[in-house]
Amino acid sequence: MTFTETAIPGVLIVDSDVFSDERGTFVRAWMPEEFAARGLETRIAQCSMASNRRRGTIRGLHYQVAPSEEVKLIRAVRGSVFDVAADLRPDSPAYGRWTGVTLSADNRRMLYIPQGVAHGYQTLTDDTEVFYFVSTAYSPDHQRGLRWNDPTLAIDWPLGAPTALSERDAAFADFTADAGGT
Repeated sequence: MTFTETAIPGVLIVDSDVFSDERGTFVRAWMPEEFAARGLETRIAQCSMASNRRRGTIRGLHYQVAPSEEVKLIRAVRGSVFDVAADLRPDSPAYGRWTGVTLSADNRRMLYIPQGVAHGYQTLTDDTEVFYFVSTAYSPDHQRGLRWNDPTLAIDWPLGAPTALSERDAAFADFTADAGGT
């Protein structure tokens, strides 16, 4: 596996080794010892999948607060998404900034998102499926979010406004520096 730093400390692009022959390909999608060797979280408390019917769908930006903060490892297993991580950690040099990367079934790329970083994505194709490894089980009492079009973050979504967005995601508050996004 290859781990590549992004503009947000601790947010990593993870490229798996792909082994190909006449049968097709084989990819090791989870190698906990490679994550542990870099001091990254290896606990998986929950695996989740999201199916998205329409190109342009936005999910997020989601995160959980203490004591249920979570680490996520995200991969598109069908179609493609523009995956976004927004830094909500006040002590981070990237506080209030975001980074984005295209994840697709074809590139097999994953995004590692540490605690204190919100996550969301926009689907780039119809019929997209996204797989999540999550370090902490979902806790409704600790779930938080930021609006997809928050003016402080000013995320440059590749397809603009969403074609589909949940009522909950549309109702999230804006990020504010004095509130730390919480």
